[in-house]
Amino acid sequence: MKKLLNKYKIEFLTHLENLRGYSDLTIKSYDEAITEALWHVEIVEENAHFIFNLMPYRIKIAHLNPKTISKKLSAIRTFVKYLNDNDFKVVLKADNSVKVAKTLPKPISHKHILEALEYAEVEEKLVVVLLYTLGLRISELSGLKIDEISEEWTRVLGKGNKQRDIPLMHSTKLLLDKYLTENTPIKFIFERNGEKLSENSLRYIVTKVFKRVAIKATPHQLRHSYATALLNNSARISDVSELLGHSSMATTQIYTKLGSALKQQNYNKAHPLCSVEESIGDV
Repeated sequence: MKKLLNKYKIEFLTHLENLRGYSDLTIKSYDEAITEALWHVEIVEENAHFIFNLMPYRIKIAHLNPKTISKKLSAIRTFVKYLNDNDFKVVLKADNSVKVAKTLPKPISHKHILEALEYAEVEEKLVVVLLYTLGLRISELSGLKIDEISEEWTRVLGKGNKQRDIPLMHSTKLLLDKYLTENTPIKFIFERNGEKLSENSLRYIVTKVFKRVAIKATPHQLRHSYATALLNNSARISDVSELLGHSSMATTQIYTKLGSALKQQNYNKAHPLCSVEESIGDV
């Protein structure tokens, strides 16, 4: 049974890579979670289907934080859905969800980003600027191709092979042109020995740039800074959602939570009674 499931697992991971466009890091996390689970899940054959009892596995990972547990169980659910879609019928048991607190990565202030860029070399600066002015995921930056960038737009291939077009600032284009003049990438913006630069290498560049000014920073914080800056300057949440490549606007609402002061300011601008001097009681 485990040999058969391992065969399906390999096919499933290939499916994630080729058809859904998942990054190498995401595929690795799916692989590890499924492999680990298959060692502990209780599998029972019943009539024309199999029952996967997750309880032994849940006991095994119970010491981990809720977010990690939730990710592991989500990987199993996605794999089981793939099995069912391919006529390997599975019913999950002990599959209740884990409640996870929704947390936001702390955005880096514009002031601190500019400070870090002062000490950055051209390639380092371009990595940070593209993340900050396009709101890219690190996997999207790694896969960004030269021919996907025009004078005013950047075409990005995001999660699930979904394409989106993002406006390119003039200053970003000038920096990119300078970088391309000094370097000779063939296909991808960032290359080493003819291959695209890995996500880990790009993360290291971001870490190094901000470490010089004593700031701990991640690529995802720059994406959050991009989204926060847009919303704080009155961009429509539907537009921001599209620019970020979110499949649901609800994700954007969680990801780019507005401060109470800005909500009050927007409310005062939007509600018709706020522009009327008389109060409701005087009408």
